[in-house]
Amino acid sequence: MEDPDKKTEVVLLACGSFNPITNMHLRLFELAKDYLHETGKYKVIKGIISPVGDAYKKKGLISANHRVTMAKLATKSSDWVEVDDWESSQSEWLETLKVLRYHHQKLLSPDATNSLQNTVPLTKPGRKRKQEPNRHDPVKKKNQDPDIKSAPQVKLLCGSDMLESFWIPNLWKLEDITEILKSYGLVCISRAGNSIQKLIYESDILWKHKNNIHLVEEWITNDISSTKIRRALRRGQSIRYLVPDVVQAYIEKNNLYSPESEDRNAGVVLAPLQKNTSDSKN
Repeated sequence: MEDPDKKTEVVLLACGSFNPITNMHLRLFELAKDYLHETGKYKVIKGIISPVGDAYKKKGLISANHRVTMAKLATKSSDWVEVDDWESSQSEWLETLKVLRYHHQKLLSPDATNSLQNTVPLTKPGRKRKQEPNRHDPVKKKNQDPDIKSAPQVKLLCGSDMLESFWIPNLWKLEDITEILKSYGLVCISRAGNSIQKLIYESDILWKHKNNIHLVEEWITNDISSTKIRRALRRGQSIRYLVPDVVQAYIEKNNLYSPESEDRNAGVVLAPLQKNTSDSKN
């Protein structure tokens, strides 16, 4: 029988624009890791930042090349958080569920024990991928810690705004939300006093999978956002101590944010809204 005291290895995956990456984005990983370790049930082995591709078409979204570079600069000093550019390199926008599936499959590949950097395609050429998220064979590791369960889990790391976005019409597919909650789970960072628990209570889907939603209260509040960073830059105001110094230097060197860059994709419908609205009509 499986020892209930063994810890499950977890990889935290954060998807988003990172336009630009901020100290708050990095802080989310530390908060989530502390929380999961304090439960005594999990051991966080990796954090992954996955910037969205240009095809997302969000207003003010600068090129993925710059956003990935800034994220890599920001995580250079981290010994456990890294940047993956697979999602950002795709020519079409990808649903978050597909990114989760990709990283889950990557972990379960034969070479995953040697390096999480190995690339594994989502599908084999000419074959349709079977969707059996709960039937993967566990990775066998040499000299594995006896207190660690064998198969790593990928959990989606997010802020409370992502949970709230589930209910924006046509932004998410109901079946995607269900699979994310059921097969992967969320680690959601919320500010003390936030009404996320009320949101879970009022949603049948969230309530059904509430045991797979880890709510982490952020007691040391941090209101930094990429939107506010871009606004300060447009106004010629300092962003020092809001982003890593190397990110600030990169932004200044490349003159990345301006009124012109903020107008990028203005009037263009967000990719998920385009796709899901079209699918609902068909």
